Parts: sequence; C-alpha cells; structure tokens
Amino acid sequence: MSTVLDVKGLNCPLPILRTKKAIKDIAVGSVLEVIATDPGSVKDMEAFCKQTGNVLLETKDAGGTYTFKIERKA
Repeated sequence: MSTVLDVKGLNCPLPILRTKKAIKDIAVGSVLEVIATDPGSVKDMEAFCKQTGNVLLETKDAGGTYTFKIERKA
C-alpha cells in the first residue's frame, strides 16, 4: 500500500517536516510516496532516511519534480 504526500512548491525545511509527520501516520512496512519540487529535497530525503532508519526505495527526477518512495521501517 502506498500513501502520496504532495509537497510541490514548498522549500526546505517544509518538505522534510511534512514527510516526517506523514510517515508517522502510516503502518510499518508501508510506502510513502513524496512528490517535491525543491532540489534540496534529494539530499534531505537521503539524510532523513539514514537518520530515521526508514528505507529510500526510489528517487526519480522528472524535469524538476522529484518523487521519493520511502518504506517505513521504524
């Protein structure tokens, strides 16, 4: 099951703060799909996953729109 979080148009630190909140609302083992336009979110999502123990399954860049798939582990 996948939940989608749209943070397009938001700049750092809002995408990561909203991701942090949204991931708490899904079950362990579920996937959160985050859609962002902030280029800084690429490094932010990698760091967030390392710090929280969640798994960054996929990162896509479609012309400035970034999609991240994060599996909740903790």
